[in-house]
Amino acid sequence: MKLSMTKVAVGIKEYLLMALGMFMYALGWVGCVIPAGGMGGGATGLSMIFNAIFPAISIGTFVFIINAVLLIVAGFIVGWNFGIKTIYCITVLSVAMDVWGMILPENILAIYTQNIDSHNILLVILGAVLAGGGVALSFSQGGSTGGTDIVAMIINKYKTISYGKIVITSDFFIIGSSLLIATDLATGIATVIYGYIMVAVFGYTVDLIQSGNQQSSQIFIISPQYEAIADAINNEAHRGVTVIDGKGWYTKNECKIVMVVTRKRDASLILKIAHRIDSNAFCTMGSVMGVYGQGFEALSKI
Repeated sequence: MKLSMTKVAVGIKEYLLMALGMFMYALGWVGCVIPAGGMGGGATGLSMIFNAIFPAISIGTFVFIINAVLLIVAGFIVGWNFGIKTIYCITVLSVAMDVWGMILPENILAIYTQNIDSHNILLVILGAVLAGGGVALSFSQGGSTGGTDIVAMIINKYKTISYGKIVITSDFFIIGSSLLIATDLATGIATVIYGYIMVAVFGYTVDLIQSGNQQSSQIFIISPQYEAIADAINNEAHRGVTVIDGKGWYTKNECKIVMVVTRKRDASLILKIAHRIDSNAFCTMGSVMGVYGQGFEALSKI
């Protein structure tokens, strides 16, 4: 009973932290980036474009609609294996965007920046840091903002392309598309420049907090419950697992070693899975310089 209550408490903590991360992300956009005339990528950036065309529909609603469509498409193409946490984060993010939009005053830009020169660029940077910190917090609990993550799942079904390249490419086109809705060329160019700055700072913030989002980690787990751990990593983290025969030289006992290579953003989830199944599991994690093969970089890139 005590163990079950502990699991419930851990689960509640994870979902609260994911919600906090999504509200931080939304605050960065609604409180800083949007008032400064900035732009960004992903589903949120695309939602801003649609909101400019259809102002009667809120950005938060568009965020939900775009992600819902992507989830349905991904479900038919790659299977319905994305977790409840992804759906939860998407829903909370959609609500948070609208909540901040109702709470924050329309003249927030003038209120916060009346004594600051070059306030627009500073607000974009601040918004990117807030948004990046929120996403990193969500990632650390196994959450996802959807959007580009779902697009990456769909693309990797047919062609192995790194997550980073998919993000950069999609953001480049989404931000560039904002020129189509600009009131004049000068404003449009400024918005695009702010957008690229926002994406750069946002990505750097996430990488910094996650200790290198695009780097990979190699995890070794030694536990008598290796089968349950390996199955859970396959089913919950959707990562490949290799089980290696080992021998403890001090005890001379045979053992099984679970080896996983994953992006650093997923490492905390894998370690939590191991600890949940066997709190005494022996785990080590190290950074690797390069990972090549299916799901990672192609050998031709060497």
